[in-house]
Amino acid sequence: MKVEIMDDKPSDKGSEDTVAEATQPGTPASVAPSTTTQSEVPKLSGPSLCDFTLQLDDYTPTIPDAVTSYYLNRSGFDTSDPRIVRLVSLATQKFISDVANDALQHCKMRGAGQSSKTKGKDKKYTLTIDDLTPALSEYGINVKKPYYFT
Repeated sequence: MKVEIMDDKPSDKGSEDTVAEATQPGTPASVAPSTTTQSEVPKLSGPSLCDFTLQLDDYTPTIPDAVTSYYLNRSGFDTSDPRIVRLVSLATQKFISDVANDALQHCKMRGAGQSSKTKGKDKKYTLTIDDLTPALSEYGINVKKPYYFT
């Protein structure tokens, strides 16, 4: 699979721009979608996708591009666009952050019933499989602890 992002820049033809939708061959003209003016096209608030992809050029993700490219190529995903690699790195970083935060919340809830000698900010938490398992199960990943034989 090969993916590339194409930069589409809006044309400067004025307010008379029309958006034409392609029809399939053999579709009658009465059923074919009509053209609409740009003022009828809903606009999204916030930065555009082009601005976001330009910001990815300046962003250095926590997961290096070489690591992301290696695993993308190993899974059969081939791209020459570094913005795609950074986008996947950013999505991976967000996923790991969400799972770690959920595991921390599970750890805090599990330890809420226990009395401890340390109070407030001095409390240190350790990531354990007991906290990680329910956090990952929220994302559809089932983790089973291996059996321990003595």
